[in-house]
Amino acid sequence: MEAIAKAKFARFGSRKVNSVLGEIRGKSVQTAAQLLPLIPRIASQLVAKTLNSAAANLQSKAGRKIDASGMWVKEAYAGNGPMKHMKRVLPAPMGRAFQFKRKVCHLTIVVADEPLKRN
Repeated sequence: MEAIAKAKFARFGSRKVNSVLGEIRGKSVQTAAQLLPLIPRIASQLVAKTLNSAAANLQSKAGRKIDASGMWVKEAYAGNGPMKHMKRVLPAPMGRAFQFKRKVCHLTIVVADEPLKRN
């Protein structure tokens, strides 16, 4: 059985979030939860919240208490969100203004109660 948790419109770049997700992908939820506070990126707080939500979703879906060491991170990825509404202005030389877009990402974590099968 597996459960999904999503964090949409997070104010982080998807590359920065994916660097954190690469550290926890395939590990048990207990190991991942212990590892996340040690990662020196602010996006690790977002990933920790979403991981806890996915674990709670799995317990709710199963209808019973599942130990964190018995759950594994099956999939974890972050994709780009829309940037059309997050246009900002950066001061430029000679009184001009350059436009840039704030990055937004959609984070998805899938947690399963059986370990991954590696081929």
